[in-house]
Amino acid sequence: MLNTENNFAYIDGANLHSALKELGWKLDYRRFRVWLEEKYDVKRAYIFIGLISKYKDLYTHLQECGFTIIFKEVIYDGTGKAKGNCDADLVLQATRDSYESDRERAVIVSSDGDYASLIKFLKEKKQVQIILSPSSKDKCSILLKRTNVPIAYIGDQRSNLELKKEKAPDADGTA
Repeated sequence: MLNTENNFAYIDGANLHSALKELGWKLDYRRFRVWLEEKYDVKRAYIFIGLISKYKDLYTHLQECGFTIIFKEVIYDGTGKAKGNCDADLVLQATRDSYESDRERAVIVSSDGDYASLIKFLKEKKQVQIILSPSSKDKCSILLKRTNVPIAYIGDQRSNLELKKEKAPDADGTA
């Protein structure tokens, strides 16, 4: 029997989405959740995301894929752009779990240097496993790199994690 750990992932949903969009591909969240479990023993995967009613189908899909969603109320700037900064919520949950849960190690999914102090805290407690950066190597924050915690780049897993376009019936002459 395999000895598996009880690791949690903390995912900055906006950072993940925008970084992969910039790289030109969409994530298959179902595959991503399975990959987190198989590769990093992630038993609980939190995704921190702004709550916007028109995306309710996305939220349902994420829950069906096995993510625990932590919503942030959004506000709108003067141009009508939604702002739902989840950084503090992610840091609070990871810190709380450090003291209150049986989580062994944390997997942080973000390229944002604002998480460097959290990474340092988790490293001191020997509770960080890896940083998964959705950005390319040159766009991942130097502040995260300076923590000397292992960083893996989600883009390196594109062939495994990319959402495949479903072919239309009869698109290639087959039923």
